[in-house]
Amino acid sequence: MADFHELRSRYPVFRFLSFTVTETEKTLDIDYLFEIEGLSEFSPHWSFPKPEKGSFADDDLIRKMAFSLGMVELVSYWKLTCSPRVEILAGALDADQIDWWKQLYFGGLGEFFYRNGIETTKEAFMDILSLGSAPAGEKVERPALDGCLVPIGGGKDSAVTLELLRERGGKRFGYIINPRMATLDTAKAAEMPQDDVLSVKRTLDSRMINLNRQGYLNGHTPFSALVAFSGLITAYLHRLEYIVLSNESSANESTVADSTVNHQYSKSFEFEQDFHRYEAQYIRSGILYFSLLRPLSEYQIAKLFAGMPAYHPVFRSCNVGSKTDSWCGVCPKCLFVYTILSPFLPQDYLANTFGRAMLDDEALRPIFDQLIGLTPEKPFECVGSRDEVNMAAVQTVGALKSEGKPLPKLLAYYVTTPLYERYQAMPNVYETYYDHENLLPPEFAALMQKKVMGR
Repeated sequence: MADFHELRSRYPVFRFLSFTVTETEKTLDIDYLFEIEGLSEFSPHWSFPKPEKGSFADDDLIRKMAFSLGMVELVSYWKLTCSPRVEILAGALDADQIDWWKQLYFGGLGEFFYRNGIETTKEAFMDILSLGSAPAGEKVERPALDGCLVPIGGGKDSAVTLELLRERGGKRFGYIINPRMATLDTAKAAEMPQDDVLSVKRTLDSRMINLNRQGYLNGHTPFSALVAFSGLITAYLHRLEYIVLSNESSANESTVADSTVNHQYSKSFEFEQDFHRYEAQYIRSGILYFSLLRPLSEYQIAKLFAGMPAYHPVFRSCNVGSKTDSWCGVCPKCLFVYTILSPFLPQDYLANTFGRAMLDDEALRPIFDQLIGLTPEKPFECVGSRDEVNMAAVQTVGALKSEGKPLPKLLAYYVTTPLYERYQAMPNVYETYYDHENLLPPEFAALMQKKVMGR
């Protein structure tokens, strides 16, 4: 892999040159043009389904949203060389916006920097220069907004959100980027009409993929920020009032202990607040973005999901198995989901669902140690907090012992660690856990408090 400092010296300038918004009878299409000076241009593409009636390409809000989505998209291409100078010619940014975007990039690239051994600071990693003018468009009359847009990832969390919103009633639309079987099957399990599932196509530029293969820098980027800004476009096209995420409170926990490195940065409450402020100040669509599950722990979400059997055969959140719509059964994500569900579902049922009895696989012990916190790093995956995993393990051990059943090998190992005694002596705070640091509108907060605390 190429050296960070060498690449920055060889390719000092990255440019966001332009974007174009066009539309067909059924889609709104956005094409971006980025450039690493002296290396390559890049032209990623997004295609959004639109209502049968209405023209949007020249709408001033759509153009603001398209520019903002491009500001997120650019970081996937910038990271190839980490050019120190970033020139924005496609639009204009004030000083506050520049600081906002630098914070998103720096926080969202924390894992990328850490895993590539890059030591830098928010002040030093890039300079953003605003060299363009604000995206021009026409102001149009905008009808009232109503209903919820729910991003569907195919895992347990979005399924829980879909079911809670079904209980609430009202319009409920699914939102999927580049659909796969698990996301479409989740929508079917939620009994959503096909027309209420809005699927967007994101196309990466193949030149970036080829450069990654050649050894240019690669790594994790803040994908959930793409969900936020592209979801804003989708909600606006379909006149929906809310974008309802499924990010839980434990997304705030750092992946590397005693650091700010967080694989889930763009799922954190910090980003949720930042996005809320940015949208209200610089876009002003009237659409509210919040996570319905923010007050909850992964433990509670797992308990709710365990009571939703229609989703059990179809949910998938394994990145390794995403292309084959399967659980690989050996990665951190698989082991986490298996473990967090274990207090609420029988072991043989889980083994059948996941294709293997993961808690009986001693080869997964290093991953298990990461999940329970015996190592300073959690897996670089969207997994729950160390405390939640320990509590799930303690509760599962207790249930199996009370039933007179043998412990799976990883749990038999767990009871020999000091963590078992520590967490066994602690009250299970997750049964009625409720994080009041959230952006839920009052109606949704009342729904969640009733679900969690019966009031």
